[in-house]
Amino acid sequence: MLGHKLLGKKRHLGYTRIVQLLVYLVIVPTVLLLLVGIVLMFLGNVFNILFGVLTVSFVLVVVTGVVLVLVFLRREANLSQLQSDFVSKVSHELRTPLTSIRLFVDTMERARGDRETEDMCLEALGRETDRLTHVIDRLLDWGRMEAGRKQYELLGESVSAVIADAVEAFAPQQHRHKDLQFLSRVEPELPRVNVDRAAMVDAIGNLLSNALKYGGTPPVVRLHAYLVPEGVAIEVNDNGDGIPRVEHRRIFEKFYRIDHRLSREREGSGLGLAIVKHIVRAHRGRIQLDSSKGSGSTFRIVLPVLTTAAAAPPQESSGPATAKEKKLA
Repeated sequence: MLGHKLLGKKRHLGYTRIVQLLVYLVIVPTVLLLLVGIVLMFLGNVFNILFGVLTVSFVLVVVTGVVLVLVFLRREANLSQLQSDFVSKVSHELRTPLTSIRLFVDTMERARGDRETEDMCLEALGRETDRLTHVIDRLLDWGRMEAGRKQYELLGESVSAVIADAVEAFAPQQHRHKDLQFLSRVEPELPRVNVDRAAMVDAIGNLLSNALKYGGTPPVVRLHAYLVPEGVAIEVNDNGDGIPRVEHRRIFEKFYRIDHRLSREREGSGLGLAIVKHIVRAHRGRIQLDSSKGSGSTFRIVLPVLTTAAAAPPQESSGPATAKEKKLA
C-alpha cells in the first residue's frame, strides 16, 4: 500500500515538472514571439504584415499543440493514478478474505475431530467466500459497465416491490449489526417506474450499505420513497459525519475515497457510488447528494415515472400474452 502511494506521488511530481518545463521552454518564448508578430502587423509594410500574420499563425499552432500535450499528459497522469488506486484498493479487498480463508483452513487442520470448531470454521469460510465472490462480481460488473456491455431490461415496476426487494437484500447486514436503527417508508399510491428491477435493487443496496458503513454510533439508516415533480424519489439517509461540499462532485468517481485511511478501516472497493451513478443514468434518472460536514448524508435517486405509452403492451400479437406482457400489464 505504501509503495503504491509513493509511486503515485512520484508520478504526480513527474507531471508537475513536465508542466514547468513547458512553461519555461515553450510558453514564455511563444508569448514573446506573439508580441513580435503583433508589432510587425501594425508596422504598415506589406512584408512586415505578412511576416506578422505568419508569426501569429505559428504561435496559435504552437499554443494548440501545447494545450493538446497538456491534456494528454493530464489524462495519462489520471490513468496512472487510477491504475495505482485500483491495484492498492482492490488488492486489499481481495487479500482480506483470502487471509481469513487461509486462517480458518489452518484452524481446521489443527482442530481435526473437534466438531464445534470445524462447524464454526466452515461457517466462517462460507461467509468469507461469499464476500470474495461479491468483490469479484462487483469488479466484473463495473468492467461490463465501462465497456458498454451491461444490458438493462427496463420494465414497468411497482416502487414498493423494488423497495421490498432492496430491504430483503439488506437484511443480512441488519442481522450482523444489532445496534442498527433501520427505518423504511414508501408513500402510498406511487406511480410505476420503468426500471431493471435487479439493477435498481443493487443501486439502492449500495446506498444502504454505504449509509450503514459511514453512519454514526449507533448507525441510523432511513429509506424513503415519495413523489416529486420530476418523478419518484428514493432517498437513503444516514446519521454519519457527512460529506464536505467540496467533495460532492468527486464522491461518485470510481475508487475515490474522501479519507484514504477509511480504505484500511472499512471494507469496500470504492466502486459502489460509481455503479449507482451508472445504473441511475442508464434509467434516465438523477442521483443527488445533500450533505455537509457533521450533519449526515442523504443520497436521492430520482426516476421518471412510467408513461402510458411505455406501459401499454404491444399490439402486434393476437395470441396468448407472453410473460413480459403480463408483467407490463
